[in-house]
Amino acid sequence: MTAIKRVVFNQKGGVGKSTITANLAAVAAQQGQRVLVVDLDPQGNLSHYVFGPQADSLRPSLFDFFDQILNFSLNSQPVPAHIHPSPFAGLSLMTSHPQLGELGPKLEARYKMYKLRDTLNELAGQFDEIWVDTPPALNFFSRSALIACDRVLIPFDCDDFSRRALYTLLDNLQEIRADHNAGLQLEGIVVNQFQPRAALPAKLVAELAAEGMPMLNARLSSSVKIRESHQTSLPMVHLDPKHKLSREYTALYQELSQRDQ
Repeated sequence: MTAIKRVVFNQKGGVGKSTITANLAAVAAQQGQRVLVVDLDPQGNLSHYVFGPQADSLRPSLFDFFDQILNFSLNSQPVPAHIHPSPFAGLSLMTSHPQLGELGPKLEARYKMYKLRDTLNELAGQFDEIWVDTPPALNFFSRSALIACDRVLIPFDCDDFSRRALYTLLDNLQEIRADHNAGLQLEGIVVNQFQPRAALPAKLVAELAAEGMPMLNARLSSSVKIRESHQTSLPMVHLDPKHKLSREYTALYQELSQRDQ
C-alpha cells in the first residue's frame, strides 16, 4: 500500500499551518501509522516544534537535499539520509533550514518542480502517511508540494481577510490541477481558532458551507495551551492528551481517516 500524501497550504500567514500539520501528524503516529513530515517552510516552525533548539543543527536538511539537486556531487547523500526520527515513535521529519528559501529561485529557473514528487513517490512504500508543511506563499516550494501530493488541507481562521484569501487560493489550486497534478483533491477546509460562542465565526463557516466549500466538521478551538505545546516541543497529544484541543485534533484526524475507509 502506498502512502497518503497530504499538503497543508494557505497563502495567508498566521493561520496555524505548521501547528496543524505537526499535531495531525503526531496523532497519526500515535495511532500506529508510519508518518513522515516534510517541512518546506524556510521559517522552520514545524521543525522547531518537534525537535526544539536542535532543529537547525540536524543535517542533512532539506537545504542539503535541494542543494545537491542543483549541484551534483559524487558525495551526494541518498534520500533516506535526509530523514530524521523524531522523539515520538512512528514520526520522522525532513527538516527545514534557514537558508532553504535562497534556493527557490535557482530551483525554479531550472524547472526542478517535479523533484519532490519523484522523491515522495520513492519513499511512499516506507510510510503510511506523508504530511507536507509549506511556506505562506505560492512559490517554488509550495508548488512543488501541491504537485507532489494527492490531497490538500486548507487551514482557515474565521475572519473576512481569510475568506477573501480562500477564493484566490482555490483559483490557484485549480491552475495547479490543470497544469501539473490533475489528481490533486481538496480534502477539506480546517476551521482553526474557532470560537463557538462568537457570532461572526459561526456565520462565516455557515456561509462557506452554503457555498459548497468542503468545511470539515471537526473544529479547532483557540487555546493558550498551544503556546506551552510550542515551548516544550510537545504536540498536544503528548503534552496533555485529555485537553480539549488534543481531543479536537484527534477528532479531526479521525474525520479524515474515515473518508479512506
